[in-house]
Order: sequence, then structure tokens, then C-alpha cells
Amino acid sequence: MAPLNDHCTNGAAESLGTIGIWSVGLRVDDPARLGEVQEAAAELDELGYGTLWIGGNPSVDQAGHLLAATERITVGTSILSIWDHTATEVAAAYAALEPGRRERFRLGLGASHAHKSDAYARPYSAMKEYLTALDTAPVPLPAEQRMLAALGPKMVALAAERAAGAIPYLVTAGHTAQARERLGEGAVLAPELKVVLDPDVARARETARAYLSFYLPMPNYANNLLRLGFTEEDFGGGGSDRLVDALFALGDAEAIRARVDEFLASGADHLAVQVVLDPERDPRRDTLALAEWRTLAEALPLKG
Repeated sequence: MAPLNDHCTNGAAESLGTIGIWSVGLRVDDPARLGEVQEAAAELDELGYGTLWIGGNPSVDQAGHLLAATERITVGTSILSIWDHTATEVAAAYAALEPGRRERFRLGLGASHAHKSDAYARPYSAMKEYLTALDTAPVPLPAEQRMLAALGPKMVALAAERAAGAIPYLVTAGHTAQARERLGEGAVLAPELKVVLDPDVARARETARAYLSFYLPMPNYANNLLRLGFTEEDFGGGGSDRLVDALFALGDAEAIRARVDEFLASGADHLAVQVVLDPERDPRRDTLALAEWRTLAEALPLKG
């Protein structure tokens, strides 16, 4: 079954493929995990996923670990915080990548959240200045290889003007449709979608709520959800059924495929799929969900 969107018409979109994997587990902080993570990356490459998105504010060097272990797949940061990594450092690390690997790298940039950085101020202006610094570096990091974690209208517009497009996190199919309209047809739209692969939908919702409760207190996400028509009442208890069902794909592989198709039909060029596991199995939220990734590879439109 072919994906429902028809926006993948430029090279930037095609380089991502239709479906990618988003995971904090792909970030290597402990050298003892390097081999395990590289083996997982190589398998995801062989399975046919288009992009590996490293969660948790990764560096370009961390992306380099996955580029070294793979041959075809694109590797992106989702997201690298502009407050924690200077543009000079990022551009230098990009320049240090081998040329063939450099072509497969995508810089996902974001302004993160005020409570995570004492430097947080004027995020929109700071992002513009950061992009200018990347443009003017000795080895520029080109616009077609960077994407912005854009939620609000101004940042979405900037993603179309100064980057390849947008990689919004914790969004609905409705937000995807709005972002598609604001970006226009030429920019890439690659939202993240959380997936709980569990045929017991009631249990899947509880797994989703345990995960969502971490994000709901963050003003950037809460304000975006309010703009989308949710209310403060939807935020109680880890999220109402209405909110959880809008932000997650829940159920068996067939149900997950239906939600993926909904996002693609709403205007996404690419989906960064994040498998959410039961917190008892994944207490630190960095488990490599290999069994689920294998199952989804059979159900989702990896080949476009």
C-alpha cells in the first residue's frame, strides 16, 4: 500500500524516506553501549527505515557513531539544543565528518525549553542568529541539511525560509495539516509520532499517559495543544482519552498503520516513529525496542 501523501517531491524529503525511527536509545553516552547501538542502527538500515533520529539533545559526534555503522540510512539529531551546542562547534563537527557520511547527516535544531537552559532568551531571534552562523561557517552547514523543531507559526515559517523544513514533536494530525499549509509544498514536514504497539488499547493508553505526563507541564507543548483546541481539563491525570488518542498511535500493527496513514494524508512527508514502552520495561526511556521496530517494518510504508 503506497503512502497517502504526495509532498515528497524534492531531494530533501526523499533523503529521509517515508518512515524513520526516533529514539533516545540511539544516543551513545556510555562507550560500553557503542557496539549495541551501532548493531541496532545497522539492522534498522537493513530493514529499510529512511532515517534514524537521535533523541535527547545529541551532538553531531553522536550522529557520527551511527553514520559509521550504516551505509544508506540518513541520521539526524532530534533535537540538538541551540543553547547547549554553539553553532561554531556544530559546524566544525559537521566539517569533520567524512564527505560521504556528511551527506547522510541532518541537523535537527530546536530552542528547547526555558526550564532546561539558563541561556534561554528570545528563542526565535536566537534561532535566526544560529542559522546565520551556520551559513557563514568556514564549511557551511547548508539549509537543505538542517530542520527546525517548529511548533508555533513563526518558527514553522522560519523552517521553510532557512531550513529544509520542520520536525515538530508531540503533535497531532491536525497540527500536521496546519503546518503543511504554513510551510507550503516545497518544504519538508517530518513530525514525530509516538507509538504504543499493544493490542490492549486501555493498557496502551496507560503506557501513553505515563510517558505523556513528562511533557504536559512544559509550556511550549501545553500552549501548542491549547492552540489546537484542547483545554486544561485534557491535561489532568496524564491526559484525557481525547488527548492521548490524538498524540499517540495505539494498538496492533494494523491500527498503527492506520494512524501513520492519517498523518501522511494530513501532509507529512516523513514520520519519525517513536516506540513507547511500558515504564517497567523501559524505566529510563532509552531501551532499544528492536522487537517493535521489526514488527513495524513489516506493517509500515518504508519504501514510499
